[in-house]
Amino acid sequence: MNMIQALNSALDLMLERDSAVVVMGEDVGYYGGVFRVTDGLQRKYGEHRVLDTPIAEGGIVATAIGMAVNGLKPVAEVQFADYIYPAYDQIVSELARLRYRSAGEFTAPVTIRTPCGGGIRGGQTHSQSPEAIFAHVSGLKVVMPSNPCDAKGLLIAAIEAPDPVIFFEPKRLYNGPFDGDPDKPAVPWSTHPKGEVPDAYYRVPLGKAEVVRQGEQITLVTYGTMVHVCEAAARRLGLDAEIIDVRSMVPLDIETIAASVQRTGRCVVAHEATRFAGFGAELSASIQEHCFWSLEAPIQRVAGWDTPYPHAFEWEYFPGQVRVMRALEAAMEAQ
Repeated sequence: MNMIQALNSALDLMLERDSAVVVMGEDVGYYGGVFRVTDGLQRKYGEHRVLDTPIAEGGIVATAIGMAVNGLKPVAEVQFADYIYPAYDQIVSELARLRYRSAGEFTAPVTIRTPCGGGIRGGQTHSQSPEAIFAHVSGLKVVMPSNPCDAKGLLIAAIEAPDPVIFFEPKRLYNGPFDGDPDKPAVPWSTHPKGEVPDAYYRVPLGKAEVVRQGEQITLVTYGTMVHVCEAAARRLGLDAEIIDVRSMVPLDIETIAASVQRTGRCVVAHEATRFAGFGAELSASIQEHCFWSLEAPIQRVAGWDTPYPHAFEWEYFPGQVRVMRALEAAMEAQ
């Protein structure tokens, strides 16, 4: 399976297993989703389980909150992460706080799926990576898979979680490889140990990072599309680099990350989103707090530019292999 098929499989399984699960969003029903993630689900489960909604993200999330309070488990799709901001007040002021403001009387098991990042030449309104904004909000869980197997298992875990989850799906990874020159490599799923996706039900626990490549010289901490970029960069340099896929930003598995950095003594943090106040800043601060006496060099950060998303310079904006390699070299050369 590619990631689209894996996500579709997760939704199919959960709709079949749990009558409380409802899928909703713009074009998710009859059309099957703009990226086809929900293809065929409305035909199989009916319009009362897979609902097409108006173009009103605030209304979609508000309705999902009402459903969740009354015992359903809505999976709401926001068609692009860039469209999520009209629903921001509902997410932050209502959804994230519901358990706490009701002293645990109510919970809101809402999963908000949304495609993020660039790679489709969508420009500023279809290519953003706003994960740091939501990671900052107490009461939300924030997830971003890097491969189809994790995508399915994490989505199942998100739907079953008793609290709200923002589930980011990197668009560059939807169909598997992404192409281009040496800085934009094809990365077949077969090169990744989790390329095969079981048809059956399984969960990948929220809040647990994964070591996708073991190494002793340096630790690369990353998530989403950048897992594959970092793997390619480490191979090109011939470094014995350990690569950790964060997978779950909130809750963060700092124990796995810290154990690696304490052993290697050097660290590079990489993500596609803007550098300033990006999630890499939180990762760097947390790593420094846990690993100060083990660090042999300053932590390096690799990220997108601190500018609005540049339509005409998409691939230059992306932190590709070359920028990751420079950061690795700087960390290895530092004394």
